[in-house]
Amino acid sequence: MSDQIKHECGIAFIRLLKPLSYYQEKYGTTLYGLNKLYLLMEKQHNRGQDGAGIATIKLDMKPGNRYISRYRSMAQNAVSDIFSYVQNKFVSIQEETPELMKDAEYLKQNVSFVGEVLMGHLRYGTHGKNSIENCHPFLRQNNWMTRNLVIAGNFNMTNVDELLEQLYELGQHPKEKADTVTVLEKIGHFLDDENQELFDEYKKEGLSNVEITQKISKNLNIANILRRSAKNWDGGYTICGIVGNGDAFILRDPAGVRPAFYYADDEIVVAASERPAIQTAFNIPIKDVKEIEPGHALIVKKDGTVSQEIYRDPVEKRACSFERIYFSRGSDADIYKERKKLGQLLCPQVLQAVNHDIKNTVFSFIPNTAEVSFYGMVEGVNEYIRNLQKEKLIKNKENLNDEQLDELLSLRPRVEKLAIKDVKLRTFITQDADRSEMVAHVYDTTYGIIENHVDTLVAIDDSIVRGTTLKQSIIKIIDRLHPKKIIIVSSAPQIRYPDCYGIDMSRMGQFVAFDAAIQLLKERGMEHIIEEVYQKCKASLLLPKDQIVNHVKEIYKPFKQQEISDKIAEIITPEGTNAEVQLIYQTLDNLHLATPHHTGDWYFSGNYPTAGGNKVVNKAFVNWKEGNNQRAY
Repeated sequence: MSDQIKHECGIAFIRLLKPLSYYQEKYGTTLYGLNKLYLLMEKQHNRGQDGAGIATIKLDMKPGNRYISRYRSMAQNAVSDIFSYVQNKFVSIQEETPELMKDAEYLKQNVSFVGEVLMGHLRYGTHGKNSIENCHPFLRQNNWMTRNLVIAGNFNMTNVDELLEQLYELGQHPKEKADTVTVLEKIGHFLDDENQELFDEYKKEGLSNVEITQKISKNLNIANILRRSAKNWDGGYTICGIVGNGDAFILRDPAGVRPAFYYADDEIVVAASERPAIQTAFNIPIKDVKEIEPGHALIVKKDGTVSQEIYRDPVEKRACSFERIYFSRGSDADIYKERKKLGQLLCPQVLQAVNHDIKNTVFSFIPNTAEVSFYGMVEGVNEYIRNLQKEKLIKNKENLNDEQLDELLSLRPRVEKLAIKDVKLRTFITQDADRSEMVAHVYDTTYGIIENHVDTLVAIDDSIVRGTTLKQSIIKIIDRLHPKKIIIVSSAPQIRYPDCYGIDMSRMGQFVAFDAAIQLLKERGMEHIIEEVYQKCKASLLLPKDQIVNHVKEIYKPFKQQEISDKIAEIITPEGTNAEVQLIYQTLDNLHLATPHHTGDWYFSGNYPTAGGNKVVNKAFVNWKEGNNQRAY
């Protein structure tokens, strides 16, 4: 994505099902779990670069001994910083008594972070709150082991105000207005309730408090706690939690918006936001990694029992398609195929735009995240060429001379590395004019590959949000090569609507497609639609959220997709550009064809998977109209 946006978060969870000595004997290290947690987090580093954190729990520790450890970091390389901190715990042992590094029981009793239950989190701050206090995991502490709670997640809730009000009604006083706090306190409240109900029950049976504590630990009903906690949540989420006794859960929202995968055998249970991270860290074949079902929680009890239980009725699955287009690493087997398919499906539009003139067209990609869809586009062009060659050979085999035959058989796509991002360059100058000039040099280009004013450049991007990098940098640079025409191709459809489930796209003014539609309405004397939509959106905010519809769709309704694409091309073309600039976007139908199992497309279609999404989009429009730059949820 040439326009950088913050997005997503990543979770990593490990439960060791055997004693720590087992891993020392089989794998040569008591730190097997920590080593694997590090790998899981590094293999998901793409999901969070604002901070990271880990937490571990030791099972069956005697009272008075520390059994929960947590460390969070906002360092530039937060994952490395965290595990350097953990590694320092072992320095004196390695230097003074190295034989103790093989003593699993000694390490568990004497060194923090050596435990059987491990959690990791990578954070992208979607709304600018970047402090150590905003880094997961979050911890709710209590002297009762089974009332302690650690959570981390990849989520945004659309109804934070409503959830906060419910906490007030329960008598709580949260320390801040944030969905992470509300989720922690909501689960914590019903965890307390479950503890109290069990305590009262066992007290009536005449058990001692020590006996009661053991019984509570054994019989905590995690699924019931989650059912009560998540009853009114509206959002996209994957949330990982550990109770102080060692019970753990990973739950996924009812529409399956956010991803969650797991693997379990007799040694280990592992969960993560991305499948390849599990495959790579544990050398597991793809068929053995399972998906946590929407509306389900993967529950690992302290005794090692693993189950997947419904905590909320699943609804129509609307898994995030942006995961497939951009956010997840392309090393997932299915995602790789889907991204290639996205590029291939664009070929008919691209070939039409270049008048099928392969000889005078150069194909490339910007930025590197578009590389896989670029391969698909090139494969599509090659398929077109093969069919063309076959057709001409069959029809003209008697009339082709050697020169014509050589020319026909030599036809192939001209593929070049066009733009290279200069990762060392920093736009540190604060004045707007100077910053704009510096941004124009963030990308370098390859000279000498274009025939002046003859060749057309086709450059594929995975998606276009704001279009600012294209305008301020990429198109300016490409135009210096003197092409006849520049065609920017987006493997994703036009981004028209805000996201409210974990991606930093919450304001209408961020979208160049929205800007284009507004300009078209004004140019064609249809400004009354803007005012009408504003009034409808404002009135809708007084309704219950399940009665609200997305009125912002009416802004786009008067126009065909190509009309908006042409206007976007006009907006992002810098003044003084000599080449003609054209934009080609993926269609929604082709998106669904390429990603059939990930139909969450609300940022493109406006069809939100939860009722709260419609409220958010209408609120975002009201905010835009009133000049309010706040988030809409």
